[in-house]
Parts: sequence; structure tokens; C-alpha cells
Amino acid sequence: MDSRNLTLLTDLYELTMMQGYYKNDTNDTVVFDAFYRQNPSGSGYAITAGLEQVIDYVKNLHFNREDIAYLRGLHLFDEDFLDYLSRFHFSGDIYAIPEGTVVFPREPLVKVIAPAMEAQLVETAILNIINHQSLIATKASRVVYAAQGDGIMEFGLRRAQGPDAGTWGARAAMIGGCIGTSNVLCGQLFDVPVKGTHAHSWIMSFPDEYTAFKKYSQLYPNACILLVDTYDTLNSGVPNAIRIFTEMKEAGIPLTFYGIRLDSGDLAYLSKEARRMLDAAGFPDAVISASSDLDEYLIDSLKTQGAAITSWGVGTNLITSKDCPAFGGVYKLAAVKDKKTGRFIPKIKLSENTAKITNPGNKTVFRIYDKENGKLKADLIALVGESYDTKNSLLIFDPIETWKKTLLKPDTYTMRELMVPVFQNGACVYNSPKVMDIRSYCQKELDTLWDETRRLVNPHKVHVDLSNELYQIKKQLLDSFHTTLR
Repeated sequence: MDSRNLTLLTDLYELTMMQGYYKNDTNDTVVFDAFYRQNPSGSGYAITAGLEQVIDYVKNLHFNREDIAYLRGLHLFDEDFLDYLSRFHFSGDIYAIPEGTVVFPREPLVKVIAPAMEAQLVETAILNIINHQSLIATKASRVVYAAQGDGIMEFGLRRAQGPDAGTWGARAAMIGGCIGTSNVLCGQLFDVPVKGTHAHSWIMSFPDEYTAFKKYSQLYPNACILLVDTYDTLNSGVPNAIRIFTEMKEAGIPLTFYGIRLDSGDLAYLSKEARRMLDAAGFPDAVISASSDLDEYLIDSLKTQGAAITSWGVGTNLITSKDCPAFGGVYKLAAVKDKKTGRFIPKIKLSENTAKITNPGNKTVFRIYDKENGKLKADLIALVGESYDTKNSLLIFDPIETWKKTLLKPDTYTMRELMVPVFQNGACVYNSPKVMDIRSYCQKELDTLWDETRRLVNPHKVHVDLSNELYQIKKQLLDSFHTTLR
């Protein structure tokens, strides 16, 4: 998880295609877009994440002697091509939408402009990184939304698909809005809060529950959250916790952060009963936290039932995005640079599946907001070089159902371009913010969404439109093919 050479983290066909380009002298500069087609988990949006690791990957992109020896042993590659690889470095441009940004289907999250061999090589790793981390950041944002302001702690390391997924996934979960993670390595690497209490094994290691609680409170008086469901939550766990809190209070120990954790049973009923008992004993500010296979739907249900839980530890269902384990991002060729004119020739991929027809050309993304309330109205995918004046009216329309149109009147909307330069001529020109700063930015991004877009079930769809110039180019390319799509 530290900086390392991931050059061979690629599909074999990227390398075989690279050799084909090399042998045929077809290493033209191209444009590739990384985007996705459908929001995960039935969400009305996604959160982009993973750019920091993409930057690290590209910076360290090189074939060392061991890599070349391994590829030689596959008996697929000629020596002249292997010699080229031994001197390989990324020389192109990369643009991206910054981490923590709210994004939608079909708009480029990452754009690579580079010689074909270079652009082809980076495909697999970019998709691997962006797909995974955007998936977890999106899931986390949904869980945080369901908690209605309560803190969400990421507790999924032991259930994640390996150390990398557990650590970079925890980072993505922080971007999505979690207040802390149990993953200490994530805390060290990315300077994020680490949180945790104790396990049932701590309780079981002592002669009785009270003694276990007593020893823990002596060690951590300023962070005394006691797990109360090892034996009998309401008849043993909560009463023993109250006994400990009473003794601390009588000894003059400040109860700065204290409470209980529930990890099993009927969380709604148990939390309400525990709240009643804690309040009656004079501890109305005691925290009641909960874990136990939580996700956004269960948290939403528990909130609806009036559960007295104000802090949530979410593990498996968050770190694996259990209900939707893949983001589905793709990486498609969008343009090829003409050697004579220096202009980009738009390219399009056709399909009988309308959703799989790509948007051609060298593109960027503009976000349109309502000027009065700052809420997001639509996204507009446009060609690089297009400009807009918000003092003029703007007609936007659905690129599939083109009769659906919206006319934005002058001075009623604002716009901003989402994509920023990350690499130029092979050199990194972007400084990735700290994770907690990205988290704050993400919360501001989510605040631009209408509540109807954020709801967990059947959310309102945000429109992603094409500029008229881009739409006309796409239409011309479609018309130029004789095959009828149906």
C-alpha cells in the first residue's frame, strides 16, 4: 500500500495490443474516457474516489528488469518491443474530476490523452482503482445519509477483500462521510481518525463482566465505551456499565466520552431500554453505539422505529458494498489525433444496447447550478473549447429523448467545469488534498443535491446532457454508419 511499481497490474491484452501498435507504427495520440453507466446500489449519484492512488501508480509506471524477464518468458513479445518497454515512461496528459465530487453516469471521471501504447497500458489499473474506491465512497455516503447526522465509523477491515481493499476502501469511506475507521494502517497512511472499543473476548478473559468493564475504564477513562451484549444486555451488561459510570463519577473522573455498544439482538428495543436505564441512573449524555451487520437500509429502519442509537459502526456491508459489489466503470476510445492537422478525430463505439453507445470527441464536463439556491440542476458534457456565458439563455436537452428540453434563462444559473489537469506531458501538476479536506469538500458537494436525489429508494434522476455541438457530432457519426440500431 506504500508507493510501489504496479506496472504489471494490467490485463495481458493491453500488452499484446501495445506490441501491435509498436509493430504497425500506429502509436497516434488518442483520447480515452473512464466513465460508468449506472449508479451503484440504486443510488441517484456516485462519489468519485481513487485519484490519489492513480497518481501514485502513474508516477511509478516503469518496467524493471524482473518485469522484462517475466514478459520474455511468456514467449509472446519480441526483443525490440521488450527493449521499448525497458525505456517506457508515461508522457501524456491526464484530466480528472477531483475526488469527493458528486458524479453521474456517462460523464468522464478520468480522461487520458497520450500515445496509444501509453493510454492502452494504464486502462486496467485506472479502472481497478477508480471503480473500487468510488464504489465504497458512494456506499459510505448512503450509510451516512441514512444515519441523519449520527456518526458512522468504518469497521470493515477484517471482512474486506484483502489489505489493499481494506485500507484504500477505508480511505474512500472517510471521503464518503465516515467520522473514523478501525483500520490503524489507514489512519497512519492518510492521517484520518481511528476509532474502536473492545471485543467480546475482552469481557470473556476476566472472571466476570463487571471486572472486565472496571479494568477497561481504568485504562481508557476518557474513551469508555463498553460492549454490553456478551452475556445478557439488559440484565447484566447495561447494569454493570451503569455501575462503572457511577463509580467513575463518584471518584471525580470526568465522563468526557462514555457509553455502551450493542452488537446483537433487537437493536431498536435494546437501545430504547438501555436509554431509559441510563437516563434513570443520571447518565443522559451516555453514548449508545451499535454495530451488527448494518447498512443504510437497516439504519434507516432503526431510525424510523425510534432507536436510541447515536453512533454506528458499519463493517461488512460498507467495505464490500455487499448489495452492489462492482462499480462497472469502463474505459473507451473517444478520439484520435490527426497527424497532419493536429485536430482530434472523434471516434464512437456502436451497440444495439443504446446505453453502450459512447460519446465521441475530446470532452469536458460542466455542472449547472440554480443561482438562487445553489442546487444542482444538470450536468453538461461538452467538447473541449466550448464556452458558456451565464448572462445568456441556455437550452439543454436529453440526448436520447431529445424532445425533453429545459430553457435556462439568463442570470438564473451558474456553471463550473469539473475536470482538472492532473498530468501534463507526463509530469504531475496536481496536489491531492488531505483526506479530511476531501471529506469536507464531499459534504459540500452532497449538499448541492436535492433530497429527492439522495433518497435511498427510487431517487430522482439527475440529467446528464450533451452540448448541442457534441450531440451533432455524435448524430453525424451514427448517421454515417449503414447499420440500423434497434
